[in-house]
Amino acid sequence: MYRTNLFRKIVGIMVIMLIPITILYFYSNKTTTDVLRSELNTSNNNQLSFFQSQVETNMELLSSWPILLIHDPDILRLKDISLAQGQMNLDAIQLVKRIQTKISIQESSSNWNSKLFLYSPSVHRMVTENDALLYSDEELQREVKSGGWHVEKIKDQGEERFLFSWYSFTPYMSEFSPQRATTIMKVEFDSRNIEDMLDKFKSDGRRDPFYYKPGTGLIFNRSSDRTLAEQLVKRLEQGQLNSSGNRTLDIGRQSYSVNIVYSAKMGWYLIDYMPLSEILQPIHTSNRLFYFSVGALLLMSSLVAYLLYVQVQVPVRQLVGGFQKLKQGDYSVRVGIKGRNEFSFLSVRFNSMVEQMQELIENVLMEKIHVREARLKQLQSQINPHFFYNCFSFITSMAKLDNTKAVIGMSHNLSRYYRYTTRQERDLVTLPEEVEFVTHYLEIQNMRMTRLQYSVSIPPQMRRLEIPPLVLQPLVENAVLHGIEPAADAGRLRITGTCSGRRMTLTVEDDGRGMQPESITKLEQMLNQPMDEEMGCGLWNVHQRLRLRYGEESGITFAPSQLGGLQVTIHWLLPNVHSDKSTQEGKQ
Repeated sequence: MYRTNLFRKIVGIMVIMLIPITILYFYSNKTTTDVLRSELNTSNNNQLSFFQSQVETNMELLSSWPILLIHDPDILRLKDISLAQGQMNLDAIQLVKRIQTKISIQESSSNWNSKLFLYSPSVHRMVTENDALLYSDEELQREVKSGGWHVEKIKDQGEERFLFSWYSFTPYMSEFSPQRATTIMKVEFDSRNIEDMLDKFKSDGRRDPFYYKPGTGLIFNRSSDRTLAEQLVKRLEQGQLNSSGNRTLDIGRQSYSVNIVYSAKMGWYLIDYMPLSEILQPIHTSNRLFYFSVGALLLMSSLVAYLLYVQVQVPVRQLVGGFQKLKQGDYSVRVGIKGRNEFSFLSVRFNSMVEQMQELIENVLMEKIHVREARLKQLQSQINPHFFYNCFSFITSMAKLDNTKAVIGMSHNLSRYYRYTTRQERDLVTLPEEVEFVTHYLEIQNMRMTRLQYSVSIPPQMRRLEIPPLVLQPLVENAVLHGIEPAADAGRLRITGTCSGRRMTLTVEDDGRGMQPESITKLEQMLNQPMDEEMGCGLWNVHQRLRLRYGEESGITFAPSQLGGLQVTIHWLLPNVHSDKSTQEGKQ
């Protein structure tokens, strides 16, 4: 019946809330990763480009030295010196000394360790900072190379290094010739200068840059993993290594982000690499925190779902089951009470409501049973054989005496009397109808007992009242039979009605023999107990019916009468009309 209950809806809402959170996180994580890698690659490329520009600047600075020194006046004068028997004179020696001083000053002006060489064909000397050595044209021809920087792999103390050299000569020739050249300058440095810069560039601990030139070799920083660098170069050579950019390469089980910057001036590639695991470490940490948070959230959601099931679903199911049984008419159903919360409060109120309903239904049923029994006994009490026989005996006697008027009067009153007693399908009758019925009874008794005199005094405001039938006649009958008839000198009976607010009373008095106070007390006690053989059913029925209809304050009371006999009073409270109206308006 309840295909989608509250518990399933709440669990479904929690799942629906978790799904978009997870999807948004994965999307955000992917976007963050892509942006981080892009920004990191851009930053690395910018830093590599800046580092490359610094190396190029130093090399351009070194390559400018020969051009500047070639036009130095002292160096220009060196070509005009002539040797005497292959030896330099004092002026030539002094000139060479000045040139050496200038070379030394020029070398010390740079942060790089470099050397300057001056070749003078006129004196066949190679002038350096400290020496002026002879050379031959063949040696010069082999050594001098034109066309930019030249790289040569050398071994220095068992380590391979690269020697960079740059030549400038005058006059400029497309193909160098020692015989035609007047001055040759060479600047030279080795790869240790680049290694020093690579070491400084690696100072953050994350980088591992190196230089690579196809067909020439690699320049490493001093703490680099050369094996890994060579593997990366092999993988790069398998692809297209002709431009700057970024690559992602897998070496073994590790992925590396490789940044490449090509220098057209040097002809070398500056390559830097970092493991992706280090780059993405913050993201991986964030992912682990997220997975832990999602796991904790799922665990807490499961705990909340369990608490909802125990604290909400189970009590709701019990209440629903209780209402279903109540709907089927099972008023003995009760809901178990656990804990101290809103549902326990509802369960207590439900059990109380069902218990009150059960009691109310039982009371209503008992009231109906009592009313039926009381009415049946009342009807049975009215059909008194002696009264019936006496009436017909009176009719027979009057007929024999040809007293037609008495026969007609008795027959009329007797028929009206028994019509009223045998046709009580209504729960309430008007007070005038009940008084008329009593009047017929008194007229019958008056024909039999001529000394009977009666009076009825009912105020006008009581004539519209409705009362249960057969509540006044038993009082009148007892007054006639037990009060007036046994006493030969008695014969007065008075019926009086009074009203005071909601309280209504009907009083029957006679001038008969009356009752003792202790007898009155005993009779009043017997009215409130189950009927027995000593108690007449007429008065007991009237008392019980009034209490059932109008409440415990209603019923019959007895007292001595001012007429000399017994005074019997029935009293009841009318319903509060204003209270009922206000209650109905409040319900509406």
